[in-house]
Amino acid sequence: VEKERRYGDEVAGERDWDAFYIVDLPGFGYAKVRDDQRDEWKAFQRSYFRWRSNLSVVFHLVDSRHGLVDEDVRTMEECADFFGPGAGKDKAQYVVVLTKADKNDKRGDGKVSDKVVEEVRGKMREAGVGGCPIILTSAETKMGRDDVWRYLRLAAEAGSGSIK
Repeated sequence: VEKERRYGDEVAGERDWDAFYIVDLPGFGYAKVRDDQRDEWKAFQRSYFRWRSNLSVVFHLVDSRHGLVDEDVRTMEECADFFGPGAGKDKAQYVVVLTKADKNDKRGDGKVSDKVVEEVRGKMREAGVGGCPIILTSAETKMGRDDVWRYLRLAAEAGSGSIK
């Protein structure tokens, strides 16, 4: 597969209908794109969340060094329609993943500052996804890796019909 895929690209080949797929939607926070391209991405994301019936989990990655940007908050608000408390039991699990948790280490204990976590929790409550989980992760220390794998495993099993 090519190193870079663009919105709307498809991977050639036969589709395996009981396979587990991980889909990376375009990033918004730091992407340097035209406003019309960003609007297309938003429309695609909303459509994807609404019509993808086999969607099991959505990971919203947030760089913990910077905390939330405006686009993250807007994404949370959009996700509340699909994954918040009123969305129904058949909807996907929404999970906020704070990445680079070891890089935002002011105390020396390898964890994201309480201020960043509380800001994220507060914005999640305001956006309507306050009951959804937050996972702190670090590629360097492997913090949060098992938690992410647990959600992926549950999503894969739900997709195969072995978990209801």
